[in-house]
Amino acid sequence: MEPTLQSPLFTRQIVLAMRALYPEELADRTWDNVGLLLENIDPPEGRVPKRVLLTNDLTLRVAEEAISKNVSVIVSYHPFIFRGLKSITLNDPHQSIVLRLAQNNIAVYSPHTALDAAPGGINDWLADILDGIRDISTYRSVVQPIRGTVPAGFEGAGYGRLVRFNGPVAFEKLATEFAIKFGMSSVMVARPGPAATTSHEIRTVALCAGSGYDVLKDVDADLYVTGEMTHHNALRLTMLGKYVLTVFHSNSERGFLRDVLQGQLQRALVREAEVLVSEEDKDPFEIWTPETSA
Repeated sequence: MEPTLQSPLFTRQIVLAMRALYPEELADRTWDNVGLLLENIDPPEGRVPKRVLLTNDLTLRVAEEAISKNVSVIVSYHPFIFRGLKSITLNDPHQSIVLRLAQNNIAVYSPHTALDAAPGGINDWLADILDGIRDISTYRSVVQPIRGTVPAGFEGAGYGRLVRFNGPVAFEKLATEFAIKFGMSSVMVARPGPAATTSHEIRTVALCAGSGYDVLKDVDADLYVTGEMTHHNALRLTMLGKYVLTVFHSNSERGFLRDVLQGQLQRALVREAEVLVSEEDKDPFEIWTPETSA
């Protein structure tokens, strides 16, 4: 008789909690890969550590961190598997992660664009930064609403956010607000050329975490905020008299894990469960200057 294999109860609880918070139906499955990407196995003794690690990106360093912290489930915002695998060897870093985690019976779940689209998800977290500006009120709308049926309670879900102010706000003030929020000494900005007839006053801001140009390109705003944008897309917007602000891809996402998701998941789980945020997860890019490298 073949042995019966099943996922540990704790893993199933994590998956159910994530699906309740950010239903997979909200994800853009035309290209995205969300859900339980690597399953673990209920051991014969029936016990796994009730500990989950949140990370923006699942790198080898994060995988080793999960192993060292005796984690049984990783919730990785970005999927670490996007395409079908024809082999799983140590020659590829992503495949090495699969092998190391499987060896240590660690599951991986990814919400990605489901978390982007959900009300109260990453893009609303980004837009919340603008709500803290004194003496200014805002109106918020979704840039790309999800067409078709969405789960009950998630009406109004969609990608990107457009924030309108009830009065003008200086671009420099907004850039400072985002730099402070992300703990960055510098942010990347693209300004309209000197020939552009525009002011430094911002009345509308389009936001999308990650690489958001494709989501935001058809919306009219004074300022576009995203994690990263290509050279030519930024040039196009500045020639249209627009401002662009970027903070590196994962910097526009990572803070949500500690600010929002950690508490949400902790409240959804049994009291003795522990929800950790990775200390090894970071954007691969940084601002480098000769002075700071010494």
